[in-house]
Amino acid sequence: MRAAQGVVCAVLLALAAFASGTTNAGIYSMPTEVPRGPDPAFARTVVPFPTRERPGTIIVDAGNHFLYFIQGGGQAIRYGVGVGAEGFVWSGLATVHSKQEWPDWYPPAEMLARKPELRQHMVQLQSGIGMKGGPDNPIGARAMYLWQGNKDTLYRIHGTNEPWTIGTNVSSGCIRLTNEDIVDLYNRTPIGAKVIVLATAKPAAAAR
Repeated sequence: MRAAQGVVCAVLLALAAFASGTTNAGIYSMPTEVPRGPDPAFARTVVPFPTRERPGTIIVDAGNHFLYFIQGGGQAIRYGVGVGAEGFVWSGLATVHSKQEWPDWYPPAEMLARKPELRQHMVQLQSGIGMKGGPDNPIGARAMYLWQGNKDTLYRIHGTNEPWTIGTNVSSGCIRLTNEDIVDLYNRTPIGAKVIVLATAKPAAAAR
């Protein structure tokens, strides 16, 4: 089961870096002309957010690149997010089924066949061939896996080692936060927390 988690939303995160030819000392280095920090407009902040939802509920507004963690008193903690094409595929109600710190990454066999260069970064892990969790892992510092009842939605909220993509439509993945923000959200969110993913049209930029 662990090998299947994160495949749909996180396994493709590395492709953009490889396709852009930005790999060097690290696995997913970035072009020097791109700023390394996230856009300040998407910094974590407390905002007014009147809602009938209970404190502890997560509301994902992928279309506007924000995630809200509901607090009492008509307020919420707002986090900036990056959204990949998969982040616009699913919407609805879910619960946080499981959480993982520094999650491992298990690319499917189809991806390894298409991108044989990925194999040099893979090792044999407990659940198969993959990349051990850590700072170079594209899933980032934390991941939360969303289910509906007994069914995995394949929708993930996770970190990223590409903080400059927050507030943008990235090439792939579900909902990504900076590693600092995903750690903060992870620590606030218990297993079983309610998650509402708002329906939104998929921007053309996210599908490319």
